[in-house]
Amino acid sequence: MASGFFAVLDDIAALMDDVALASKVATKQTAGILGDDLAVNAEKATGFLSSREVPVLWAIMKGSFVNKLIIIPIAFLLQFIFPPAIKFILILGGLYLAYEGVEKIIEYLFHKKEKHAEVIEEVANGETAEADEKTKVKSAITTDFILSLEIVIIALGSVLGKSLPIQIMTVSIVAILATVGVYGIVALIVRMDDAGYKLIEKSKNKGFFNLLGKSLVKALPIIIKALSIIGTIALLLVSGGIFDHNIELVHRFLPHVTEMAKHALYGIIAGLGMFAIVSVGKKLYSLVKK
Repeated sequence: MASGFFAVLDDIAALMDDVALASKVATKQTAGILGDDLAVNAEKATGFLSSREVPVLWAIMKGSFVNKLIIIPIAFLLQFIFPPAIKFILILGGLYLAYEGVEKIIEYLFHKKEKHAEVIEEVANGETAEADEKTKVKSAITTDFILSLEIVIIALGSVLGKSLPIQIMTVSIVAILATVGVYGIVALIVRMDDAGYKLIEKSKNKGFFNLLGKSLVKALPIIIKALSIIGTIALLLVSGGIFDHNIELVHRFLPHVTEMAKHALYGIIAGLGMFAIVSVGKKLYSLVKK
């Protein structure tokens, strides 16, 4: 009886060792997309009132967990029933990311003054940012869904040769680590200024902690601006990478160009194409509506 119990413990220990090793490999393979995920989500989680940063981030994080709860079983089901469907979904997601990245660039280059005027008008009219906040949270969760999908697919692809229990546990661990790790770091970034102000207050404007506090406060706008740029670039690189890795014809195109340059080019081309399609669609819709 006792020997049977210890045999079960040995089996569990062996399984956990296999899961730990597989998780290490899967995390290493998803490291690149996790970096992009961090940049994109940090950019999307900023730009809110200080009192709303944590609630907004918590809402996005909960949405991210829900995304993964939806994605993981569907990914395993599709892998079993019809594996090509996963590539098709990834490509559609890549088109969305490319569109979002190009839209940000076009908005910055050609509609920056209009956007600024809209913000001034809202403040002048005393309008709340509640509707805008919900829109941004929804956009962040949608983008997270696509990035989460790629993370899950990459993690699943790294353990296809393993048994089903190891696959499920490994993908689940990577998904949890991705969510907690990414949004934990984002939370630290968006609360930098509050930490800085507290250091300044406690140091009574003297000494090292006062200097550190002021540095944190001054650094936050710079970091947010940098994350906005990095996040936009990440959207294009991730989308281009999806096309490169999942479309054979695209993968064979430009064989002598570096991978990062190819991904950026593919992302920009796809984004411009999608932007043109969406713009025409909006104009047609407005004409029909009239």
